[in-house]
Amino acid sequence: MDKKTEEFYIRLKEELTNSTLWPSEYLYKFIVPSDAGKIAQVEAAFNDMGAVITTQQSKTGKFTSISVSVNMKDPQTVIDKYIEVSDIEGIISL
Repeated sequence: MDKKTEEFYIRLKEELTNSTLWPSEYLYKFIVPSDAGKIAQVEAAFNDMGAVITTQQSKTGKFTSISVSVNMKDPQTVIDKYIEVSDIEGIISL
């Protein structure tokens, strides 16, 4: 993980710790190329977590936005999930 990414996660953890009572509902937002396999990989990362997942294809059809609302234990578990899905080729975390 590069330094910029690491600093982002440190800031995010501080913000989540200071702004939210945990456990709490967290909304992830991702953009992936419109490829059924990539969408399935994101969905699989939240399997068995009781997540509510919605997808919306872009106007051009090239990309799909994925929103995942899920109850998370603490800020570190939120960050761990971001790191887990970051291996999916072409994913953008918002």
